[in-house]
Amino acid sequence: MFDLRHALAAYLSVRLIRTPGQLHRVQDRRLRNWLRTAVKRAPFYSNLDAPELAHLPIIDKSTLMDDFNAFNRVGITADMGWAAFAGDKTHGDYIVGASTGTSGNRGLFVISQAERFRWLGTILAKALPGFWRQTHRVAILLPLNTPLYDGARRLRLLNLRFFDIGEDWKSDLLDFAPSVIIAPPKILRQMAEAAMPLHPTRVFSGAETLDPLDRTVIEAHFGVPLGQIYMATEGLLAVSCAQGTLHLCEDTMHFELPAVGDGLHEVIISDFSRDVQIMARYRMNDLIRLGPPCPCGLPQRTVAEVVGRMDDCFDLPGGALSPDILRNAVVDADRNITDFRVIQTGAAQIDVLVPNGAELAPVRQAMAALLERKGVQADVKVRHADLTPEAGRKLRRVENRYRPCAS
Repeated sequence: MFDLRHALAAYLSVRLIRTPGQLHRVQDRRLRNWLRTAVKRAPFYSNLDAPELAHLPIIDKSTLMDDFNAFNRVGITADMGWAAFAGDKTHGDYIVGASTGTSGNRGLFVISQAERFRWLGTILAKALPGFWRQTHRVAILLPLNTPLYDGARRLRLLNLRFFDIGEDWKSDLLDFAPSVIIAPPKILRQMAEAAMPLHPTRVFSGAETLDPLDRTVIEAHFGVPLGQIYMATEGLLAVSCAQGTLHLCEDTMHFELPAVGDGLHEVIISDFSRDVQIMARYRMNDLIRLGPPCPCGLPQRTVAEVVGRMDDCFDLPGGALSPDILRNAVVDADRNITDFRVIQTGAAQIDVLVPNGAELAPVRQAMAALLERKGVQADVKVRHADLTPEAGRKLRRVENRYRPCAS
């Protein structure tokens, strides 16, 4: 019952914030308290005189993982964390999780039981605000299970079931008949293309970047707006409202969003809802595009698009190209293209893969026009390929695989 009170408190805290003034007051109070107490307990920050957030250094995943125990107040080292993750994903009373590691640089996280239930209350307040009115059958389809989701099973109004997308999940999902589905967009698209007779009232994509190509197919099949849950090892960053608009979780997290050009922003987070592992001024690897205020009236800023990863920008002779620019060049070349891959394979080499049967010439022309317009040089090869997504790997339609050796 004590754990569920944490969930209820978090739920009410989120639901009671309805105006910008309320949001700013809550954020300022919680952020200042977090800096005075939780942050100072982590060894990395214990000797820093940083009364203001801006006085803290900006860190990233490599900084965190190189000295993992310096960023948590319970002394869990990276080796201890990986050992726990290989077992039952707990270390004493703490829960240990990890990223899927598609970038080759896996990240760990550690949270307390109280934080687990605060996360549950927060996500319910945002994704299923009226969950207490009816019983929901929630299907979560991901490559990795985690005790993070187990807290939901303590609520009688939530029948939550995890499905491993590396296994045969389709018949079990049909038998479960979920009212809410949370899955990567590639899995939701598989459901749509297989015309699976499912009738959820809410559908959320997560764990991968949502491409407009997939959104169209998924929404047409399910007949409901597709929401998003933007969550990573680093925490819960944004959740869609009932109108489908993605809102930053500014009631639990502080965001610094430096502009990097072309309307894109980096993401630097400080999660003041967590006090076991400190995530302060942590630079994410993502690029986002902000959106206008939402008609729903929520005061949290909106995200028009999670564009992709910073390290999937193409660094080419003459300049750089962001994932959204490359994507648009391909899909605008031929509106019949419903899937593609654009991969940087060398210092000035790009491979463009399109489905069998797609026209190659318009794509070649579009890529050549893009390079000329941006003043960038590259050798572009366009060819047909089987683009069936890999079950155990995140779908990245634009990917930089070129990693020059350091001199």
